[in-house]
Amino acid sequence: MATKWYAGIDIGGTKSAVLLIDSNGNLAERQEKPTTKGKNNWQPTVEFFKESLLDYSQRENLSAVGISCGGPLNSREGTILSPPNLPGWDNVPIVRILREISGLPVALENDANAGAMAEWLYGAGKGFSNVIFLTFGTGLGAGLILNGNLYTGTNDLGGEAGHIRLADDGPIGYNKRGSFEGFCSGTGLAQLMAFELLCLKEQAGEEEMLSRYKDPGRVTGRDVVEWARNNDELALQVVNKSGRYLGQGLSVLIDILNPELIIIGSMGVRLGDLLFDPAREVIEKEVVPGANEVCRIVPASLGEKIGDYAALCVAIEAEKRNQT
Repeated sequence: MATKWYAGIDIGGTKSAVLLIDSNGNLAERQEKPTTKGKNNWQPTVEFFKESLLDYSQRENLSAVGISCGGPLNSREGTILSPPNLPGWDNVPIVRILREISGLPVALENDANAGAMAEWLYGAGKGFSNVIFLTFGTGLGAGLILNGNLYTGTNDLGGEAGHIRLADDGPIGYNKRGSFEGFCSGTGLAQLMAFELLCLKEQAGEEEMLSRYKDPGRVTGRDVVEWARNNDELALQVVNKSGRYLGQGLSVLIDILNPELIIIGSMGVRLGDLLFDPAREVIEKEVVPGANEVCRIVPASLGEKIGDYAALCVAIEAEKRNQT
């Protein structure tokens, strides 16, 4: 049987990629560029998608194109609707644009939903019926597999867990101070660490602060991860705080949805129990008795390849819709 090939597009808040991938999840090629943002500045990134699709289609017989992108979006109409981590991407008809240039079936899906499908079909969620997947990357979104089906809500806004407010004050995420995304995302970790560095600067002076760290305004989530994994005390405090708020947010989801498994991507993969242990402590105290005993929290098993598999899942879905 001939190999079936798909194109996957992973639109991230920092970078975007176009993948050439087969039906078994084997990646043949990946082209990646920074995501252009700002008012009406999505066109350069979409031009990159067009060029890559034309390149792939000249070499392989593509079956479909799948697009994974942070929400909010309208998957039915194929439109990206002003995601907080993609400023300037306002009402972009991405499916229509790429369908016209490629002549292929194209589908768009929320990245958390696509990630949930990927982990459920290919990764840690195989064999489970009730699964929550959290992106925990640049932002925080949730993909929900309930009773063996992807749940997207009435108008694709199911699973926007990052918008939940966990505190009256705190780091900003999803345009809301003290939100779940504010405490539990790469940008949130950076904000928490920047605050700690400003406190250190005030206490010990700028020279001492800069001898150990970088300027607070330049700190990234990846910096916090690296420092924490190297046992830096301040970074470990930040990760512990994020983990406790993770536990608080997950407690709400567990009480409402009663899942068997919670899978956490990106920062969850990189930090593991440094993040999960404080979360589990909070969950133990907060969750309705019985629900915690049947729910495990694990890192995404697809690791850094989850975006590839997520885009593949969306492409396969596009092909199925075209056949019905």
